[in-house]
Amino acid sequence: MNLSLPVTRLRRSTAAHAVPRLEAGLLAVTTAALVAGGIARLSGAAGLADLFWGLGTVSAAVPAVVWVVAALRRGHAGVDLIAVLALGGTLAVGEYLAGALVAFMLATGRALEGAAQRRASHDLRALLSHAPRSARRRTEGQVTTVPLGEITVGDLLVVGPGEVVPVDGRVESAAAVLDESVLTGEALQVVRRRGEGVRSGAVSAGGAFELRATATERDSTYAGIVRLAQQAGAEAAPVVRLADRYAAWFLPLTLAVAALAWLLGGSAVRAVAVLVVATPCPLLLAAPVAVVSGLSRASRLGVVVRDGGALENLGRARTLLLDKTGTLTRGRPGVLDVTAAPGRTAAEVLRTAASLDQYSPHVLARSIVDAARARDLELSVPADVTEEPGRGAGGTVDGHRVFIGRTGTARARPAWAEAVDNRALLDGAAVAWLTVDGRLAGAVLLRDPVRSDAPQALRRLRSAGIERLLMLTGDRAEPAQEVAAVLGLDGVHAELGPADKVAAVRAERERAVTVMVGDGVNDAPALAAADIGVAMGARGSTASSEAADIVLTTDRVDRLADAVAVAQRSRRIAVQSALGGMLLSLAAMAAAAVGLLPPATGALLQEAIDVAVILNALRALRPGRAGRPALTPSTEALIHRFAAEHDDLQDVLQAVRDAADRLSDTPGPAALKAVEEAHRLLTERLLPHEYAEEHQLYPALAPALGGPEATATMSRAHAEIGRLSRRIATHLELARATGGLAGEQTDDLRSCLYGLSTVLRLHFTQEEENYFSLAP
Repeated sequence: MNLSLPVTRLRRSTAAHAVPRLEAGLLAVTTAALVAGGIARLSGAAGLADLFWGLGTVSAAVPAVVWVVAALRRGHAGVDLIAVLALGGTLAVGEYLAGALVAFMLATGRALEGAAQRRASHDLRALLSHAPRSARRRTEGQVTTVPLGEITVGDLLVVGPGEVVPVDGRVESAAAVLDESVLTGEALQVVRRRGEGVRSGAVSAGGAFELRATATERDSTYAGIVRLAQQAGAEAAPVVRLADRYAAWFLPLTLAVAALAWLLGGSAVRAVAVLVVATPCPLLLAAPVAVVSGLSRASRLGVVVRDGGALENLGRARTLLLDKTGTLTRGRPGVLDVTAAPGRTAAEVLRTAASLDQYSPHVLARSIVDAARARDLELSVPADVTEEPGRGAGGTVDGHRVFIGRTGTARARPAWAEAVDNRALLDGAAVAWLTVDGRLAGAVLLRDPVRSDAPQALRRLRSAGIERLLMLTGDRAEPAQEVAAVLGLDGVHAELGPADKVAAVRAERERAVTVMVGDGVNDAPALAAADIGVAMGARGSTASSEAADIVLTTDRVDRLADAVAVAQRSRRIAVQSALGGMLLSLAAMAAAAVGLLPPATGALLQEAIDVAVILNALRALRPGRAGRPALTPSTEALIHRFAAEHDDLQDVLQAVRDAADRLSDTPGPAALKAVEEAHRLLTERLLPHEYAEEHQLYPALAPALGGPEATATMSRAHAEIGRLSRRIATHLELARATGGLAGEQTDDLRSCLYGLSTVLRLHFTQEEENYFSLAP
């Protein structure tokens, strides 16, 4: 039975963790007194037994008086007063055994709470202790160790094996192998190549590497996380403050019941028994331990929560507002499609465009280069490269004058180019036109793709009780509506500035507890205006992280769904433990008041209640049943393998679409040759991939997803892909036998190709959203 105020110690967790020796000493003294008294009583020395038990009672009464005085100085007439009255009462009426038991409960309760708090906040303390204090800076060939505060942007640093990356920076060596588990919650190692960004807090898991600082200590990722962690638990959550109010109400009730027991029963012993069992320990212990356990659990998942109030509010949220770029989408355009002019191939267009764009700093240029490298296209070295801001880049590639970017609209465009314009309008995509020697050669369509984990995350959020999902974005209405339709959002507010976002957040707050999720500087005011602001901290701005109540340290929006599940479970456990424990305590008080529960027995009963409450509150540390399915390491490896194959197979999907387009535009030998090439790619690469998924990936996923029926729909898609591929093969066999395609064959073959293209793209997207997003 712990009669101190753990809420206060939660606010001063550092001080609480600094007194484990006092807790251990008090427990040792009270235990020794209780045991010595028991031995004396069994030996027939009743007087000596009472002496030992009385000394144990006094040893606990002294610190209890100190706690009461300290509480009164802070203006709190806390329930520590009940402990003092119970200990004094047992001495006054000669119930020395009961006094010794109360003293023992006081010591064990304090020790149990301290251990629970230390265990629950272990991950938060580990986060703080992980923070680097210095860095090794290379200057003029020499490496010196300097305080972290002296590092400036542009400094060249050396990070050795096992060392923590001190500040955000860019890899200057060939590569760096990093363990980012402290930031992301995932134990997988990642490789960052030369020129790629690295966040502070990651640990070098390979050899030493050089890092060019891109931020100071204060502006780096890990420093922001540490600042949030230092505030975690600094403020009492609403459920904890509720415990404070109930504790204040419980004190006069206890005194009244004890007085009535004495007056009506005529026995001071009954009053002492009431005081012994009348502790609100379950109420005081449950809320802080459950909240801190929830904070700890969230930190393991890569979710840093500013304080217990944010966690508790998150569990009550009913409206979720999301920024689009970088939150629902990846925040960087990807290649949606590549269209080639007649006589050229999509691979040739992409390779030429990427060869030139290697030297361009534009964000679209980087996406084109990445897409070409992902398809293993061999890039040429361009010459005479020039950049025209706002228009594009030009240069010489393989002896031809090449330009990639915007083109004028004065001249009439060919039909294929008009089709590209129409598709860009329909898909909300940007177009980078490729000209070779002054003539249009092709086009690359780029669009910021929806995060693969976003659809599943939003479904989980709805199932967790989020009733309204709205998008707030500064982007144009057309692409915003496209993303909202794909994700099934309840509404879209497009073309908003920072002030408009704040106004929208305030309007939603009037309806329900509101969460705002964003990642950019322009999102910071809206995050601050919401009941709970959530920043995508992995790539978000420092301003948004500073304004947020919660930071997702891994670049996955589905971690927000994890955080909501943790918040709801922590709040449920806190309330459950508090109410259950209080009902048991009230029942014990009633029994003691009518003389059914002697002081010594009541003390033992209350101790059992306290232990049960603490153990129940600590359940918040464990993962609940809701959330992402648990995957075995071998299943995760399969997911990563097939996800990589999806990237490699993009050219096959493009070839199928190109063959269908060729057959529509100019049916003939050239179109038939394109169909044959597409079929070869299907047979040699795509169909073996689909077969392996059906017989390796899906059986491995079935146990985690609830059985084979969970993948039945996707298996049906595999069957349809196989059927269409066989139908295309039959058309090709007929064409070889007759020397060409008949008219009725052309229509059906074109339908098969377009149908297969559509099924493949939908199937790939479904697998990436439903299956591949499950793995880290």
